[in-house]
Amino acid sequence: MRTYFCILALGATLLTASAYAQGLDELEPEEALPVPEENLTAPPPVSDDVPTAAAPEQSRLDELFARLKRARDPRHAKTIADGIWAQWFRSGSATVDLMMGWANTAYDEKKYNVALDFLDQVVTRAPGFAEGWNRRATLHYSMDNFAKSMTDIQKTLELEPRHFGALAGMATILERVGRKEAALRAWERALAVYPAMESAQRAVIRLTDELAAEPA
Repeated sequence: MRTYFCILALGATLLTASAYAQGLDELEPEEALPVPEENLTAPPPVSDDVPTAAAPEQSRLDELFARLKRARDPRHAKTIADGIWAQWFRSGSATVDLMMGWANTAYDEKKYNVALDFLDQVVTRAPGFAEGWNRRATLHYSMDNFAKSMTDIQKTLELEPRHFGALAGMATILERVGRKEAALRAWERALAVYPAMESAQRAVIRLTDELAAEPA
């Protein structure tokens, strides 16, 4: 897969409900970017859904997450994390997979409103597919719609509490809006799932130092 249409591949459990709600309450939905004429093309029609590769098996994911938690070498851990991403990308639906591919292409071409059209259809057709919500969270982040991104991150984490990509996205947004303590907690949650995640390790060290240096 392309580089995190994965941040979030900006790219665990949720932060405590109160901490998450506090962070979300302080965010206001951003206005959508203007829609260029070239982005107004309607999505291609899709056929009736047909099954494709099976959705990820819980036992397989559990095994990979157990290995990820034990891994200390970053390169080895990344290989395991890539295996988890591969499982997450399996929707179990040919139609959803097709729309995810179209959304990915539109995103790479910066046709964000076209990508949003596809991802809206993905989460409607497959509301239990965590990666559909995560992809849309990433798109909203790219459009500076932080509140909408956080809402989709919350849904991703409800479906897959160990989604370290979504936790990284949450931490990034919280830091962008000045909530360093909440961002630190989100990064720590990501590390609880993926201890060798180097970006999370660096962020925890940096935020800890910054918070310690601030006036009491």
